[in-house]
Amino acid sequence: MAFDPAEEIERFHAAINALDFPVIEGYFADDATYISNGVGSLSGRPEIMAAFRRYFDDYPDQTAENSLVETLTPLSGRAVWSLRATHSKTGKPLIREGEETITFNSEGRIIRVDVTDYKDF
Repeated sequence: MAFDPAEEIERFHAAINALDFPVIEGYFADDATYISNGVGSLSGRPEIMAAFRRYFDDYPDQTAENSLVETLTPLSGRAVWSLRATHSKTGKPLIREGEETITFNSEGRIIRVDVTDYKDF
């Protein structure tokens, strides 16, 4: 069966929505890069996973959905998403909309994520 980046992004996002950290971690290549205006530039699976854990400690009730997931190349895809969450300590709501381009290696592991928020948060 041929690798489908859009289908893999859907599965990756489902793991994030389920807060399934072992599955999330398994998606990232050792030397992955994650770039977002929210977290800056992260390098390597350990740094990316530490940021994921910190984020979900702050926003454990996040609900996110995709309005579009598409394949761009045989090893990349794009998702347009929105999310809502509440900060666990301050109670402040978080509403974000944006998109991300995810690039995979030939083994199906994520090597790069570029996140663009449509508005500052």
